[in-house]
Amino acid sequence: MQGELLAAVVGIIGLVVGVVIGVLVASPLFRSRTPDEEPQSPRHDGNTLPPGIAEVLSALPSSAVVLDSGDRVLRASSAARAFGIVRGEELVIGELLTLARKVRRDGVIRETDIEVAVRKFGPDATSFAVRVAPLGGTGLVLVLAEDQTEHRRVEAVRRDFVANISHELKTPVGALSLLAETVQDASDDPEAVRRFTGRMQTEAARLTAVIQDLITLSRIQGAEPIAEPAPVDLGSVVEEAIDTVRMPADAKGIELVGSGAEGLTVLGDEAMLGTALRNLIANAVAYSPKNTRVAVSVGISRTSVDISVADQGIGIPQQDLERIFERFYRVDAARSRATGGTGLGLAIVKHIMTHHRGEVTVWSKEGSGSTFTLRLPRPESRELDATRNDNHQETAQ
Repeated sequence: MQGELLAAVVGIIGLVVGVVIGVLVASPLFRSRTPDEEPQSPRHDGNTLPPGIAEVLSALPSSAVVLDSGDRVLRASSAARAFGIVRGEELVIGELLTLARKVRRDGVIRETDIEVAVRKFGPDATSFAVRVAPLGGTGLVLVLAEDQTEHRRVEAVRRDFVANISHELKTPVGALSLLAETVQDASDDPEAVRRFTGRMQTEAARLTAVIQDLITLSRIQGAEPIAEPAPVDLGSVVEEAIDTVRMPADAKGIELVGSGAEGLTVLGDEAMLGTALRNLIANAVAYSPKNTRVAVSVGISRTSVDISVADQGIGIPQQDLERIFERFYRVDAARSRATGGTGLGLAIVKHIMTHHRGEVTVWSKEGSGSTFTLRLPRPESRELDATRNDNHQETAQ
């Protein structure tokens, strides 16, 4: 009896163990995986672009290039191709290619600045700030090149401005100090005192002119375009500007002629427009030979009113035309100082025209004179633009 009971218990235990083993064997935890059942993970062999990278590159403003393990271009932004950094599937800038190979070899991110002569800009070099980095151990390398040409130009202009303003202020101040000492030493010579004090007045006037032009430039260069311009009688503006410059013109025998402004009206700031025109006429007189002519003429086109100042002066070299509106830029520094100019007149003119939603242009040829033109929107064109803007804002609301 006991034997039969023991046999029954053993049988039940065996059955339970068998069922448990069967369940475990069927479970994925104990089942052997075949090669086809191995979990798959993304793999990059250094010759394919990881998912999402293309979308990121398309949003970058920089020139972006992705190189594979064999230095072939997998992806290049439109900017990289436009600058001539990439052609087809090749990175054509040798310095960038060398940098990319170093980064692929040691995985260290590198940054540098390079100058590249690209076809888009002819013989001029383009400055790039470059950053080269590996893409996650895949053998891919990312090259980012940011065009710094305009930034470098602005920095150069800023440095020139600081150097020039220091010089322009230092020269009259130094002269005043020296003349004051000379007057003190010559106090017993009335003729010498009169001569030196006259020079002191000249230097003081020059210093005052520089400071006044700086104040004017500072006031207008950051200002927004005139929101509510007033009607301006061009005839009065031209006549007043010519009268202001008539004395130095007569001293050189230069004839001043004005025409075409009678009855014409533009919208703007009368004082600013008068300043711009006076600066142009004063420059024309200063850089014209004796016994020549300076003509101020006004014409109307389909969309603008043009005020031109033409002289028969020395002209401006072609390479200087693009820079003459920069602050303190001088085509001929020695001649400019002899004329008594501050070097700020044309910069002021440019900002005044921007303030009026207009522009200033120049035509010049060495030995044949120059013509500067103030181009202002016609009143009806400006009113039409304002109406369109108002309608657009109402539609948007």
